[in-house]
Amino acid sequence: MIDFRRVTELWQRLPVTVRDAPFGVALAVASSLPALQTHGTQLGDLPARPFDGLGVVAVALQCLPLALRRRWPAVALVLVSLGFALDQVRAYHTVAGTALAIALVSAGAHLERGRRVVVVLLSAAYVALAVVLTRLGSPEGLEGFTVFYLLLVLAWCIGAWLRSTRIAEAERRRAVAEATRTAERTRIARELHDVVTHHVTAMVVQAEAARYLTAAPERLDATLSAVTDTGRRAISDLRHLLNLLNPDHDGAGAARVRAPSIGDLRELVEQTRQAGQPVELTEAGEPAGTAGSAEFVAYRVVQESLTNALKYAHGSRTAVSVRHGEKEITVEVTTEGSGSAAGSPGGSGRGLTGLRERVDALGGEFSADRRAGGGFVVRARIPAGNPA
Repeated sequence: MIDFRRVTELWQRLPVTVRDAPFGVALAVASSLPALQTHGTQLGDLPARPFDGLGVVAVALQCLPLALRRRWPAVALVLVSLGFALDQVRAYHTVAGTALAIALVSAGAHLERGRRVVVVLLSAAYVALAVVLTRLGSPEGLEGFTVFYLLLVLAWCIGAWLRSTRIAEAERRRAVAEATRTAERTRIARELHDVVTHHVTAMVVQAEAARYLTAAPERLDATLSAVTDTGRRAISDLRHLLNLLNPDHDGAGAARVRAPSIGDLRELVEQTRQAGQPVELTEAGEPAGTAGSAEFVAYRVVQESLTNALKYAHGSRTAVSVRHGEKEITVEVTTEGSGSAAGSPGGSGRGLTGLRERVDALGGEFSADRRAGGGFVVRARIPAGNPA
């Protein structure tokens, strides 16, 4: 059986002049048929003349240049116009005369430069043709020539409308592509912020604490091991993000390095505890078991909250509460007191802003406020059931 999709793909790969040629050839063949001769456009209503050698030239000039109507629209329009003038002056009246309207539509749609010059020159040439036909005895009159000219203008305007539509569609696609690229850059920036900030903050806090453990080798060794483990996790997460940035990435890397979800909270909490932050985790309900958008965002909410706790309230009690419902996931992270900064780097506020945008994108609610007695609390209500 013929694979029409494959045939279409091969046809689209051909040069545009090759794809446009068959129509002109078919029109030339039709114009040469005796049954269709003298049944074409009759501008001037001169008595029909028998088909001869110049008739073949007129047909060729009108039909064959249609192969160039998209590649070189101005050249095609000039040649077709010459053939049309010859056709009408010699009064062959072939059906090839319809090529002029096609050439005008194509020129209006594809001509990029010198459009006004082309319009002025063709209008002047049309006036000259009308004068010549009148002197040859045409009974057409001013009204008939004017109506035909307006029809030619209509053909040009149709092409101009197609051109403006094509430009508007191209602009829309560029805008959509740019918006997509911006959204993707924003998403990757958020991921980098979440991964790098959390792991580096934990490493800085652990390394700062190690300075005071030189007298306790066993605790110092455990702290340095925690720093090493945190660094390895950071490298693994960064490698996953770099795989996503790779143009040749086919998704296999994503399958091997799973994106974090709400099910990884215990590991996240344990890592934060190793950095010296007392954290209590309370979970209610059963996780959905799928790495959907809600689970992923909930994980990021807890991660960013614990990162801020390490930065601004190191050593203060932190409580993480996660409630899994059928329709939503509720997260609350509370940090008591102000603690100490422990030499951690300051923040830009970008993390909380990114979390708010993520939660809002899923139709949820997000808040981050200071507590009256000191510390701060982060709350998020995230609708569940969204695909990854």
